[in-house]
Amino acid sequence: MREVMIYKRFERFWHWSQALLIFAMLITGFEIHGSYTLLGFGMAVKTHTIAAWALIALWVFAIFWHFTTGEWRQFIPTTHRLGAVARYYLIGTFTGASHPFRKTSRAKHNPLQRLAYLGFKLLITPVIWISGLAYLFYNQWHVVGADGLSLGLVAMVHTAAAFAMLIFIIAHVYMATMGPTIFSLIRPMITGYEELEE
Repeated sequence: MREVMIYKRFERFWHWSQALLIFAMLITGFEIHGSYTLLGFGMAVKTHTIAAWALIALWVFAIFWHFTTGEWRQFIPTTHRLGAVARYYLIGTFTGASHPFRKTSRAKHNPLQRLAYLGFKLLITPVIWISGLAYLFYNQWHVVGADGLSLGLVAMVHTAAAFAMLIFIIAHVYMATMGPTIFSLIRPMITGYEELEE
């Protein structure tokens, strides 16, 4: 075993900043929805909007970083060993089997992770951003000829995407605790280094 730098400084900054902003938007979003009262409606809307713009800026920069560094290749889906990885998560983790995927700095994500992250980036996030921006700019719909659009439908789509985001996060956190110890898969996203077989 040797320590290998897997996650660069920007990846760790991007990951934890994104997590913080998404949690802020989930908490304030569900308050705006009327699920509970924590900050008050006005402060929740303001915080939600600021966090949304900050996350958009972070994602724009992250997209630039991924393309200029070539790290976008980490998210290209593959079916190679996909069945073995799925079986490991369904059965192997409960029977003590070893993980069928060996992480490297050139292949950080197993086939199931690649599909999950790609789905997150291509399905959940576009829906949440388009519906969120439509909601935010409701008073300008007439400018782009969207007067006939239903605000209730936009709100429903945005809320459904928020629930999809929440489900993704719950699954992500759960899967991150499935290593040999509860923090063994989380530690590399803090330090950048992971112990890998030579």
